[in-house]
Amino acid sequence: MDRGTQQLRKYKDIHKYDDMTNLAHHVSKTHPHMPVKDRAAQFAPFAALSGHYEAVRETARLTEDRIELDENCKAILDGKLQNIYEHLDTEPALSVTYFVPDPKKSGGAYVTVGGCAKKIREYERTLILTDGTEIPIDEIIDIDEIVDNDGWCI
Repeated sequence: MDRGTQQLRKYKDIHKYDDMTNLAHHVSKTHPHMPVKDRAAQFAPFAALSGHYEAVRETARLTEDRIELDENCKAILDGKLQNIYEHLDTEPALSVTYFVPDPKKSGGAYVTVGGCAKKIREYERTLILTDGTEIPIDEIIDIDEIVDNDGWCI
C-alpha cells in the first residue's frame, strides 16, 4: 500500500463519525434518566473469583496441633483439679491454658485465661469460672493457681 492510500485511510478513520459528533444527546421517552451514582456502579470492580481471597487467607491461617498429655501430666492435672474442687467455696484464682479446636480446619489454638473457679460440672466435664467462661476439662493442659496477698480471688 502506498503512502497516499495510507493517509486517505487514516483520514477516513479519523472522520468516520463526523456525521454524529454534532447531534443532540438522545433522551429516552420510555426510560428515566439514570443518576450518576447508579451509572458509576456499572463500572465498579468485578470480582470474578468471589470468595477466592477469603479461601486463600483461610488456607494460610496457621493452627496448632493438639498436645497429647502423658499419664504423669494427666495425674498432675487431676490433682490440681481435685484441689480446686475442694476449695470451690473460696473461688480460687486460676490461670488455665486449654486447647480450642478450630471450627474450619484441623488443629486449633491454645488459649490462656485467668479467673476465679466457680464450679466444676463433673458430668459435662467442664470448669466454670465466675465470669461464665466454660472450659472443657479434657482440653486443659495446664492450671496455675494465683494467690494474692489475702489468699482471695483477685
